[in-house]
Amino acid sequence: MTDATRGPRERPLSPHVQVWRWHVTMATSILHRVSGVGLYVGALMLAGWAVSLARGPEAYAGFKAALGSPIGQVILFLLTAAVFYHLANGIRHLVWDTGRGFGLKSANSSAWFVLFFTAAATLVLWGAYLMGMI
Repeated sequence: MTDATRGPRERPLSPHVQVWRWHVTMATSILHRVSGVGLYVGALMLAGWAVSLARGPEAYAGFKAALGSPIGQVILFLLTAAVFYHLANGIRHLVWDTGRGFGLKSANSSAWFVLFFTAAATLVLWGAYLMGMI
């Protein structure tokens, strides 16, 4: 609303992401959403795998070649990280559902644990894969 004598009315602005000081719980919140989208993409890839199986050996060979390419391997690595991240952060959310873990120190500690678990589990799984253990 404007008043002819006073000009436009000043309103407080909602804080924007650029205004906030980044902290680990903000990052984990955003990463939880990103990993959820990644898992959706992974589900579409799984459907593509099933379709390629149904279409025959040539289609399956093409799908396998795509996943075996360097870009396919990066996508699979990121998908593995998304699975581990979403799993660990989902457990964190389940703990929150009990009413625990909302303190600043506890929330920060659990956020760091989720990030470290994701990195460690992803690297261990891919290390085992690259060494031929799985």
